[in-house]
Amino acid sequence: MDAAEEHLLAETLRKAMTAASGQALDATLSDLGWAELLAEQPDIAVPLTFRLLGETGAHAPLLNDVLLRAAERPVGDMLPLPFTGGTWIVWERDDSAAGTALDTELPLRTVPVGPSVPLAAGRIALGWWLLGTGRAMLALARQHAVDRVQFGRPLASFQAVRHRLAETLVALDGAEATLVAANDDLGALLAKAAAGKAALTAARHCQQVIGGIGFTAEHDLHRHVRRAMVLDGLLGNARELTREAGALLRAGGSAPRLVHL
Repeated sequence: MDAAEEHLLAETLRKAMTAASGQALDATLSDLGWAELLAEQPDIAVPLTFRLLGETGAHAPLLNDVLLRAAERPVGDMLPLPFTGGTWIVWERDDSAAGTALDTELPLRTVPVGPSVPLAAGRIALGWWLLGTGRAMLALARQHAVDRVQFGRPLASFQAVRHRLAETLVALDGAEATLVAANDDLGALLAKAAAGKAALTAARHCQQVIGGIGFTAEHDLHRHVRRAMVLDGLLGNARELTREAGALLRAGGSAPRLVHL
């Protein structure tokens, strides 16, 4: 797939995610050939699709497909997923599930402990979703800072606001670099941890920049904040994965080279 084809695919996916979400989006993506794209070009399908899910605020049960493919099972089904705190959930393929207290839009259902599945591919996918969510929050905060005037000056002219936005950008760019470099289980673990931490950093700083209106139903920020918190908890949150990475490094007695510069 060349650059022009990838750009056209991105625009098609963005249009689909703007028009639909949940079960309807799952059906639309199936019609567009999501399963075939995932099977033939996962290095393009996963980063592009999951990043756009984050940027648009849409959702679909595509994490199931990524993990099913990694387990060499047919896509289109569901499987139990580990959640932070020892909980297991299923991401339903329809919109009948009630969702979580944090994000009522996501059709998640608590289930007993499930079988072990390869998690690396799912962690990479969630990392790209968290990255897209973080960038959506940054875009909202930046626009608010440009448009809002306080004390006769644009909010963006205040150094404290600029620092928060800059720290958010650095965190997100660092997480993206980690995602691009991840090519094994440890790399995926670290990339998911970095993306989760970056998205939560974005939530914290962007909420401060936007202020009280960011908590209200009239503003989109609160939806992205809740989504980031749920996605961070799936397949291990940033804190748990950081501890797991430390334990692996101690057990191995050395730190492997993750990126060849």
